[in-house]
Order: sequence, then structure tokens, then C-alpha cells
Amino acid sequence: MNKKNVIIIGAAGRDFHNFNTCFRNNPDYNVLAFTAAQIPDIDERKYPAELAGDLYPAGIPIYPETELPHLIKELNIDDCIFSYSDLPYQKVMQIGAVVNAAGANFKLLGWKNTMIKSNKPLIAVGAVRTGCGKSQTSRRIIELLMEKGIRVVAIRHPMPYGNLAEQKVQRYAELEDLTKHKCTIEEMEEYEPHIVRGNVIYSGVDYEAILRTAEDDPKGCDVILWDGGNNDFPFYRPDLTITVTDPHRAGNEVSYYPGEITLRMADVVVINKIDSSDAENIQIVRNNIHRVNPKAIVIDGASPIRVDDISVIRNKRVLVVEDGPTLTHGEMKIGAGTVAAHKYGASEIIDPRPFIVGKLAETFAIYPQIGTLLPAMGYGKQQLKDLETTINNTDCDSVIIGTPIDLSRIIKIKKPFTRVYYDLQEIGKPDFKDVLVEFIKKHSL
Repeated sequence: MNKKNVIIIGAAGRDFHNFNTCFRNNPDYNVLAFTAAQIPDIDERKYPAELAGDLYPAGIPIYPETELPHLIKELNIDDCIFSYSDLPYQKVMQIGAVVNAAGANFKLLGWKNTMIKSNKPLIAVGAVRTGCGKSQTSRRIIELLMEKGIRVVAIRHPMPYGNLAEQKVQRYAELEDLTKHKCTIEEMEEYEPHIVRGNVIYSGVDYEAILRTAEDDPKGCDVILWDGGNNDFPFYRPDLTITVTDPHRAGNEVSYYPGEITLRMADVVVINKIDSSDAENIQIVRNNIHRVNPKAIVIDGASPIRVDDISVIRNKRVLVVEDGPTLTHGEMKIGAGTVAAHKYGASEIIDPRPFIVGKLAETFAIYPQIGTLLPAMGYGKQQLKDLETTINNTDCDSVIIGTPIDLSRIIKIKKPFTRVYYDLQEIGKPDFKDVLVEFIKKHSL
């Protein structure tokens, strides 16, 4: 039988995992290219030979997704494997139409062939959209398990934007590891909260190797926690699956890929941000959960905020800096910084667009819905510099930092600023203590 020629359509994450689990050692397929979207500056590279395996001694080139129709015809492609997340169904099928019109098959891979089995009990946390509150949910679960003396090692969905071979397996236990691994802002936002709470977190490119290393972590490991990215379903086979929903984007839980998959797979569904959502939208989410996954346990949750210094906000003209992916492909109109601005009496939220420089201008051109908020984009040194310059150029009294990390640690902010903090708070019963009691008992922890 002739080999099938394949392109994997991705964004530096699920695409590499799908290759590693389904194609790397499969002689029936010839993966000729990856295409890249969503993340800047990851195309025009290669998936390196060190990771691609013996069948691909020259590595595999990565092209911009815009070249997909040309590549399908030039490389005589049979199958295109769609492998990235947080897209509306219409957009997914538009890409499918491009692929089919060029003559190739358009395929989506399920969990049976892509999930890896752990030797440890494994909890997976996912969401129906970017920015629902996965990370704070993961932190809450870890804190409850650590209170019981259970050693938890977290593994984060991939964000490999640097040297892929060097990023095969990454371990983060100290803040210095963020510098060691040359982390972007997005990576820091995910890893730093785990580090400061005292647990180890892994990430990288090769998730079989990552899992086996984490299971034998020097600090010990009783439970693996999968901390998902975007709205993707897990790379590992869970013993307990938790999915977070967001009433600020009611209806998205059943209209975005692959978020509805995470909803249908869930043992537990969190309705987050109830404290800042309309009752009508909360009910829409509740109805959709019941319709597609009536057996799931539903936990109501809030994301209460706190700030370092209220005086920096009250009666001030503020610039609000929010988490980058949440505002961009997450399409959120507000974040924790915006909530803090309204709650603590800012006189005005200043529009940063007249002051943006460099690559940030490209971000606003691609995602015009961002509006008057500033996304904390920092995928490289130039973006960090552009972010710093934009903040300091903006005509405002002070800055509200709504990102999960201490932004002032990596850029110099010349204006008064305050950080916003937020954690998951369960409302009523059932709560995570109830859920984890059963999990601990089942696995004799």
C-alpha cells in the first residue's frame, strides 16, 4: 500500500502531539508539513529531526496556514489533520472547505489514538474556551490535595515557541527556571502561579517523555494533574475530568471546537464567574450542560478579585493590561483588570490604541475586538519591548495589571501600578472537597 501524504494543521501544540502519538513511527503515512496559525513567529521553522524520529531524518518544515491550498497541490497531499483549538465551528469548517476544495481529506483525531495512559492517578482540567478559569481551578485542586499530604505534579498543555529540541521536556520548580527556559509571558502566566505555591509543573513538546519524567519527579508524585490549554481535550487519559465553563460567553460551550468535546467528556463541570455574570447567561450555560452531559456533577464557582493597592485605581484614569490569549483568540471583552477598574472606582479606562508600537499594532489589526484593553503579548524580546514602550507611552494616571504574573518583574513600568489577583471560590454544594474525597478513596491515596 502506498503511503498517504499528510499535512498537520496546527499552532505549536496539539499538532506536535498528534504527530508524536499517531504518525511519528507509522510507516503508512508520510507527514510532509505542518502549518501554523494563532501564534506569531512559529512558521518558517522545522519540527526537528531529534523529535521527528527515524522516519524523518531531515525534520519536517512548518509553513504559514495561508499556504495550505498551494501545499496540498504541490505535495500531493491525501489527508489534512486539523490539530489546534478554540475556533468556532464555522471557522473549522471553512478550513475544511479550503482543504476539500484543494482535493485532500479533512480529518479530526479523537482521544482513543492521542491520549497517553499514566502510571499515576490523573486529574485533567480543561475548559470550553480560553480564559474560563482553568488555571485557578487547577490551583484549587492542587491546594486541596496538598492539604491532605498528597504530592501533585502538574503538566501543562504545550506552549513551545522557542527551540523545539531543547524544549522536549521542561521542568519548573523555581522562578529561576522561567529564565532558564526562556519563557514567554504566556508561559510565565501558566507556570509561575504553580511555582510560587510550591508544586512542580512540567511542559514541553514530547508528552510521553514528559509524563514518564513527571511520574518519577525528584520531589515525589502521587497524582498527575493535567492543566489544559485553550479549550483542548487532554493529552492523557484521565481518571477524573473537570471542565470549566464561562457565562460571559454563554452558548460558546456548544459552538466552539474542541470545547464541546471537553464538556461532553467531563465528570465535573464548573460554571465559573457567577459573581460577575447575568442570571440569564448562567441559565443558558446550565441548560446546555444538562442537555449534552446530564450525568456530570455541576459546581458553581466565582472568581473574586483582590488588589495590592486600591488607591492606584480609585478616581484614576487607568490603563488595563489583561491576559493576552484571553483577549485575542479567547475573544473576551473583559478580564480581571477590567472588573477591578469598575469595582474600585476608576474614573476612566484609557484606550491604548493611540500609543501602541511595533508588533502590538499587528495584534490589534488581527484582533480588532480587543478594544480599549491592552493584551500582555510577550512571545519574544521585541514584543516585550513593545509592550513596555506602549504602557509607558500611554497617557494615563496608573496601570492595572490583570495578568496572572508579576509583569513588573520582566518589564519596567514607569507609572504607578497595582496587580489584580483572582482565585476560584466554590459556591454552595457540591464542591471540590466532595469530588476529591471520592477520588482519593477510589485510588487509595
